Amino acid sequence: MTVLVIAEHDHATLKPATLNTVTAGIACASGDVHVLVAGANAAEAAKAAAQVAGVAKVIVADSASLAENLAENVAAQVLAIAKNYSHILFPATANGKNVAPRVAAKLDVAQISDITKVDSPDTFERPIYAGNAIAIVQSSDAIKVVTVRTTGFDPAAATGGSAAVETVDGVADSGKSSFVGREVTKSERPELTAAKIIVSGGRALGSAEKFTEVMAPLADKLNAGLGASRAAVDAGYAPNDWQVGQTGKIVAPQLYIAAGISGAIQHLAGMKDSKVIVAINKDEEAPIFSVADYGLVADLFTAVPELVKAL
Repeated sequence: MTVLVIAEHDHATLKPATLNTVTAGIACASGDVHVLVAGANAAEAAKAAAQVAGVAKVIVADSASLAENLAENVAAQVLAIAKNYSHILFPATANGKNVAPRVAAKLDVAQISDITKVDSPDTFERPIYAGNAIAIVQSSDAIKVVTVRTTGFDPAAATGGSAAVETVDGVADSGKSSFVGREVTKSERPELTAAKIIVSGGRALGSAEKFTEVMAPLADKLNAGLGASRAAVDAGYAPNDWQVGQTGKIVAPQLYIAAGISGAIQHLAGMKDSKVIVAINKDEEAPIFSVADYGLVADLFTAVPELVKAL
């Protein structure tokens, strides 16, 4: 059984989510793991994919129709080679979730979503009920279309591999959608899903000004990503792309510091796989303390500045 991993990339470099998905692919495979790099002028991304440990072959589809990762065109590219594989794996990112259902529907198979463990080539584990239960899903489909929750798998080594690179013809534009524009948030801080340290603030901060005043210095000291609870985002204290939780970003950094976050189940679902969790909250009954490795019952407006000074 050969597994196909759909690479996430910016045409020049691989996104970290690809490395986690390769690890899941290796767990599925009794044969080889191949990586599809679908893009435009994506030779550098393909070169990076070829160096990933555990990858046997990189398939490069280079076409102007794939320049903007439009879901219809990428899905068509995957379908062009799908019959050669027993498993097709996508990272469970916005892009992966956009393409995978289209591929599954065209193949007339069930999609297996958001897996966190591979029990066997046909059996997978995935969280349900905001991570409070784990479903074991078995599939008898000839081709299994799977999205991978990247926090459930360690990243494959980015170097050490020497995969063969094969070029295939890129698909023609489907004509079903067109690229209009892209608004990208630029920040000097690490991207949340790739950050090794994340500092998050909650509704207790009271305002956008206090959020920046209190949390930003700590994030800067630690070179950390800056996150927020849904309550803080809904209140306008932080932008939407900072949201951590079931309806935001799922993260698993080495260190997660939560300040003024009570720990609603939706937030815990997005960060409880973090290696070390530190909670600062003046309510000693706050649910966040149930998952925290270190808890400090204190006023965040006092504790966080003191922590910054100590660092």
